[in-house]
Amino acid sequence: MNFITIDFETATAERNSPCEIGLTFVEDKKIIETKSWLIKPMNNKFDYFNTLIHGINPEDVVNEPEFNKLWAEIKPLIEDKFLIAHNAGFDFSVLRKTLETYKIPFPNLSYSCSYIFSKKVWTGLPSYDLKTLCKINNIKFTHHRAGEDSKATAELCLKAFEIADVSCIDDFPKKLKTTIGRLYVGGYKPSETHRIRNDRNLSKIIGNSAKHNPDSIFYGQTVVFTGTLSSMLRLEAQQIIADIGGINANNVTKDTDFLIVGQQDYRIVGDDGMSGKQEKAIKFIEKGYELEVISEEDFLKNI
Repeated sequence: MNFITIDFETATAERNSPCEIGLTFVEDKKIIETKSWLIKPMNNKFDYFNTLIHGINPEDVVNEPEFNKLWAEIKPLIEDKFLIAHNAGFDFSVLRKTLETYKIPFPNLSYSCSYIFSKKVWTGLPSYDLKTLCKINNIKFTHHRAGEDSKATAELCLKAFEIADVSCIDDFPKKLKTTIGRLYVGGYKPSETHRIRNDRNLSKIIGNSAKHNPDSIFYGQTVVFTGTLSSMLRLEAQQIIADIGGINANNVTKDTDFLIVGQQDYRIVGDDGMSGKQEKAIKFIEKGYELEVISEEDFLKNI
C-alpha cells in the first residue's frame, strides 16, 4: 500500500492561510522522500501565536510563491493518490479552503486520518496528538514544521499498519475502524470513525400514560436524538419523550418532527461539525418538511 502523508502550517487562525506544506512519500513500506515548501499567505499576514508555534514569520516567506502559484507543482504529486494526515479534519480543510479562496477546483484523491485510527491501534492513551504518539513509538522529529511532521506521520502510520496487519485501503474499515475520505471536484467526504450500527429497539421504551402531557411540544411528535447529551443519558431522554407522549425514532425521515442535537465529536462527524442526521434534517427542511432542529438546552426547557 503506497501513500503520501501531508501536513500544513498556517500563518493565522484562518484555514486559507497556509505558510508551509510538507509531503512524505511511502512506497512498499518504505519512506522514499520528504518534500516541503514555504508559502507566502495572502497579504503575508501572520498571527503572533502561529509564529510562536512553528517559528515561521513574514520575512521567511516574503519571496516565496503564494499557494496558487505553487499548486501546479503540488497537484500532480497528490492527484489520484491516497493521502494521510494526523488530524485530517484540519489539514484537508486548509487544502479545501485555500483552493476555494483561489477559485481552484479540488483534485481527486482519497485520504484517511492517523489521529482517528491511532486510537484503534494504541488503545487507552490519555492523548493522541502527534508528539505523544511519536514519543511512545521512539520517533524523533522537530515538531510543527510541515516536512518533519509529515515524515513523523509516515513513520507512525507504518508502525500502526504493522501492528494492525493493514496491507491495503480495504483493511481500514475492519482493522482500523476508519472510513476512507474523498476529495473530488465539487465536494468532499470526510474520513471518519467507522461505526457499526446497533440501533436500540425503541419499541421497548414504554411511556407512562399517567405522565402524558398534551401541552408539550413533543406530545404526539416523532423525536430523534443525535450527539452526546451533557445533562443525561440518551436512554433517559428517550424515556422522557415516551412519558410525555412523544414517539422516539432512531433515524431522521420525512416523518420526523424534532431532531435534538447534543455535543458532537468532530473526529467522528468531520470538520463541518454536523452528524449525518443533521445533514439529512437540513435537506428535509430545505424541501419544505416541517422538521425542527433544536439544541439540548431547548429540549430541557420543554420537558
